[in-house]
Amino acid sequence: MENSLFSKPRDLFLDVVNPRDYVQIDSVSHMYQSLKNSVQKPLKMILLYGKPGTGKSMLLHKLHHDLSKQQKVLMFDIPIVDEDDFLRVLAQRIFGHSPREIMTLIRFLEIAEAVAYPEVPIVLLDEAQLYSASLMEKIRLISDARAIKFVITLHKTDKEDIIAKEHFQTRIWESIELQNATAEELKVYVQKKLLKANCFDVANMFNDKNMKLITSLTKGNYRDTNKLLFSLFTLYYWYEENNPAAIKYNALKSKWIEMAAIHTGLIHA
Repeated sequence: MENSLFSKPRDLFLDVVNPRDYVQIDSVSHMYQSLKNSVQKPLKMILLYGKPGTGKSMLLHKLHHDLSKQQKVLMFDIPIVDEDDFLRVLAQRIFGHSPREIMTLIRFLEIAEAVAYPEVPIVLLDEAQLYSASLMEKIRLISDARAIKFVITLHKTDKEDIIAKEHFQTRIWESIELQNATAEELKVYVQKKLLKANCFDVANMFNDKNMKLITSLTKGNYRDTNKLLFSLFTLYYWYEENNPAAIKYNALKSKWIEMAAIHTGLIHA
């Protein structure tokens, strides 16, 4: 449908990570500034952790986008779990070396020592809970040798505090924990995202009442909020095309928010 009011808002909330979609919220901006400050310190490993959907990957991608303009930064958004492959990719993409022999840790450190950068290269590892204890030990030894500075993200679950895992206890020199958003923060996030894309009419449809409902359904989780709003605007798009008289443009319909929540699994009907 051409000139749809809801097609652009719908696509804004696709579940993808793009640093250009970063939205400044006071608490998140504070976390990001802390992360940038930590990267400038002579630390060997930095941990960014929190529950899934709290924005870890977004901050990591934004850090990569911002820092890669001025120094050597490598992003692993999909983990390479094979140890030999991991070291080979590091050697090639950080130090420009493509060894044909088996890549051992000793050989990797020799390659790293032969290349001098003005600043220690930074490697960003997303979803680090998927790496084996053996590979994490190699990562620790590489960071101890000051060959590379690592920033890693980990999921924190209700059943266990990921920092307490044995193979992370002694290697993290600084950690930053991300939290779910409050209703007020989530409203700022949603409206800024819409206003940035010039979706002014749709942004005005959000009020404190429906934001409290959205927050209660998503628990303030950014990923769940994106999924919910994508489903909601898909619903609005359908009504706009098939039954526009049913749409009230002064505020979002609570029943339609709940219908979108059922579709996304946030409500089990």
